Amino acid sequence: MSLSIRVATREDLPHLSTVMDAAIGELQKGFLDADQIASSRAVMGLDRQLVDDGTYFVAEIDGAIAGCGGWSRRATMYGGDHSTGLREPRLLDPASEAARVRAMYTHPDFARRGVGRALLAHCEGQARAEGFASCELMGTRSGEPLYQVAGYEVIERIEDSTGGAPVPLARMRKSL
Repeated sequence: MSLSIRVATREDLPHLSTVMDAAIGELQKGFLDADQIASSRAVMGLDRQLVDDGTYFVAEIDGAIAGCGGWSRRATMYGGDHSTGLREPRLLDPASEAARVRAMYTHPDFARRGVGRALLAHCEGQARAEGFASCELMGTRSGEPLYQVAGYEVIERIEDSTGGAPVPLARMRKSL
């Protein structure tokens, strides 16, 4: 297995949407019920701003897109292009604010093979290189175990009912 990580481009967007859709639909089973999975689509998904900022990445295994994820120097904590009320494009101050880890997805065919861990480490390294001393993210129930193993701690639990059913989320933080 040869895993590589590269910067995502606009040309990747249709493929990334497919990965995200599969991950949302499959990897949340066992953590959320069917109504919550459907509801989560309102607050999860593609954020083109990350691609435009050059802070979104594609993980490939032997040429196939295995996952994607990014980080941001912007204040938006979570949500896709279609998510209402969640967008906050303000630039963060690395001296006093945490970078955001955003939109982490692994295709179900590549789950439990180190894709998420590799993307997370890559994003943390990029944020650290820009002067950030910590990262925050909004973790799903299915993502929370990975983030905990990687050193993130829950600082707040919320439920987002934007899509109808309440979706449990955990705001998590890690010092870099």
